[in-house]
Amino acid sequence: MQKVSIIGAGVSGQGLAILAHNLGCEVFVSEKKSITPEAKSLFNENNITCEEGHSDKVFDCDTILISSGIPPQSEILLEAQRRGVTLTGELDFVIPHIRTKNLVCVTGSNGKSTVTSLTGHVLKRAGLKAGTGGNLGTSSARFTQEDFDAVVLELSSFQLARATRNLHAKIAIITNLAPDHIDWHGSYEAYVEAKSHVLTLRDPDGFGIIQDRDYDILKPTGKIITLSWNEKPAHDSQGHIFMDKDKAALTIDGRTSTLFSYNDTTLIGSHNLENVAMTLCAVKLLGVDVDGRAKFLLEGFRPLPHRCEDAGTLDGVQYIDDSKGTNVAATITAMTCIHGRKIIILGGQGKGEDYTPLAKAVKSECDYAVLMGEEAQKIQEALEHEDYTSFRRVKDMEEAVNVSQSLASPGMVVLLSPACTSWDMYKSYKARGEHFCKIVKSKIESAS
Repeated sequence: MQKVSIIGAGVSGQGLAILAHNLGCEVFVSEKKSITPEAKSLFNENNITCEEGHSDKVFDCDTILISSGIPPQSEILLEAQRRGVTLTGELDFVIPHIRTKNLVCVTGSNGKSTVTSLTGHVLKRAGLKAGTGGNLGTSSARFTQEDFDAVVLELSSFQLARATRNLHAKIAIITNLAPDHIDWHGSYEAYVEAKSHVLTLRDPDGFGIIQDRDYDILKPTGKIITLSWNEKPAHDSQGHIFMDKDKAALTIDGRTSTLFSYNDTTLIGSHNLENVAMTLCAVKLLGVDVDGRAKFLLEGFRPLPHRCEDAGTLDGVQYIDDSKGTNVAATITAMTCIHGRKIIILGGQGKGEDYTPLAKAVKSECDYAVLMGEEAQKIQEALEHEDYTSFRRVKDMEEAVNVSQSLASPGMVVLLSPACTSWDMYKSYKARGEHFCKIVKSKIESAS
């Protein structure tokens, strides 16, 4: 019987543990922090041993499986390498056991959760049995337990960095690329290299869908579909998605067809139009009839929480929750894709990014910036370097909303898109977004 140790007892680690157990392995789970009661119950039910706080017992195995999010500089991994213990990434262990012939793998700096969820939604609307998960919240190992017509996985750069075997993806999507998680990967080049694995490890006959502007840095091979707002792409490829003024069209093998009209979707922002276009291109390549059916296929899909989500309107001012904007590129995208006069709420815990591009975008797009959290000073310095002084420092979210309300006039937008993680003040970006929405809702109710 193969002995397997698993580092991490979160959603990913739990999925790995159950899969390894079902494959007949002797499983041991080691979590650096505390293990939730639900996870402990799951492990007990399956006779899986676990520990809180790493011990030498973790090295008594044939291989260590690494759940997503465990950084490469983690002491437990460095010690395993010193001892010569085999390390296996989550994807290398799980992918061969996923039960579908149509695997769609989605990654990117921004928009990957929306594309993953929307692709699953469209496939289900088309009558297929589709599963969606991965980094989205459902362990990829979940899809090893039954057959699916298609499985759509959101894959993080952390997961892809450790992928070395064929992903068997029929469709591999990179929504876009911009600096992110530099603290984890060490450099932007290493981050891009990790993301590119989704293309290099896809099925030999599979399609890749990427931004035309990312072509040079990715240097893709094989069947590639590019996307741009230019009718003629800058690079030769198998096909091209043209984002026209009112619709998106796909040209492939010399034939052009409309993917959808922009009024077929209620998603906010031009970046979301790109997400829809990549989604419909992917399902079309899987054989789903998209022509003339986009509105039906997209119907019923709600924006994912905290991703440019309407939080309400007060005194003619719209409040938008984009708490998922946890990096500079995401926030710049939100600012530039939501039109009109804006006040932006920024700040949180940083990722080691340069705030110069953020400051330039704020100066171009926003009347005011409200700064909070650990990175407030660094963001302020970047704004001042760009001669932008229309900012206010606040201590918490409630003051941020109050200040924004006092500065806003009818027709403006107050956008929460922090460009930072939430971990200095909240347990997650979701908790941060929920607090923002709760404050806005309370103000709207008080005014009615």
